[in-house]
Amino acid sequence: MKLLLDMNLSPKWVDFLHKEGWETSHWSQIGRANASDAEIMFYAASTNSIVITHDLDFGAILAVTHGNKPSVIQVRAEDVTVEGIGGRLLAALHYLESELDRGALVTLEVDRIRFRLLPIRQGEEEPHS
Repeated sequence: MKLLLDMNLSPKWVDFLHKEGWETSHWSQIGRANASDAEIMFYAASTNSIVITHDLDFGAILAVTHGNKPSVIQVRAEDVTVEGIGGRLLAALHYLESELDRGALVTLEVDRIRFRLLPIRQGEEEPHS
């Protein structure tokens, strides 16, 4: 799986995730800093990448469009540094690898991980782990 980090996360994540065996790029290496979320989503879908972001807009795009790809991991924590939530992100990547490969929206919090398989449909219960 390829990972694509949104601009709102530090480029330091790239080295951390590479060392853990994940093919990772930061959007600043690929596109314009002011690119729209839709542009980033299109790129991620076309390269079969998983978007990792601190922004809820990506999940909203998936909900509105009923998209199947790309998978998105929303990091919902105050401390979004490698030191603060890096271990938790790695655990989520391993635990939900098959779901992310199929298409999922993952919300990563300090104390829990929630996910929904794509496409998102109205009224669907959200599984918890």
